[in-house]
Parts: sequence; C-alpha cells; structure tokens
Amino acid sequence: MTENAHAGRDEPPFEEALDDLRAVIADLEGGRLGLEESLARFEAGVGLLRRCRATLERAERRVELLTGVDADGEPVTEPFDASATAEQAGAGRRDAGTAKSPRNRRRAADEDEPDGLF
Repeated sequence: MTENAHAGRDEPPFEEALDDLRAVIADLEGGRLGLEESLARFEAGVGLLRRCRATLERAERRVELLTGVDADGEPVTEPFDASATAEQAGAGRRDAGTAKSPRNRRRAADEDEPDGLF
C-alpha cells in the first residue's frame, strides 16, 4: 500500500484494508519475520482490524429493510435492527416436537382411516 494510493482520503476502502489485514496475518503465520518486524506487523494488523470493524459497524447502521412497495412503485423501508431480528428468528421457529413432517402427517391420516387393504 502506498501513501499516494490514499491521497485525499482518511483511510483505505474496506476491501483494501481487509486485503492488507490478510497479508499481515499471512506474514505473521509464515514465521519468517524477526521479533521487531513481527511486532510492527502485529500493531499494523490491530489497526487494520479496528478500521474494518468500524467500517462494518457504520455499514450495519445504514442497512434498511425493504418492507414493501408503495402505490407509485417506490420501495418502503425501515431501519434495520439486528437485535430485533435475532429475537424474531428465535420466536418464529416451530418446536421440532410439534411440527409434523409429511411422513408423520401420512401416518396420522392412516391411523384415522378404518382398516384398509394394507
């Protein structure tokens, strides 16, 4: 990464920071660096990780859910709430013990019918 590559910007784009972080990890896992260089790469990696996390958090706050389309064909959205989504996912699941599979429904139907051919 060169200094000129980011002229006029405070930080690199997310994808570039992530690629740089992957390179730091590869360097550290390679085991070919000396102690001082390893420490410097580690510190750089921590900075890149913080930058990537901050970018993801900002993006997460900007995400909106598409809730429908109005009469003019325009999208209707509402803010995305990740914590509410996790709660709804748990509440929306059926209890595995009470849900009937197609096979269980057939067995129940067979039991309700009078003695048949089989």
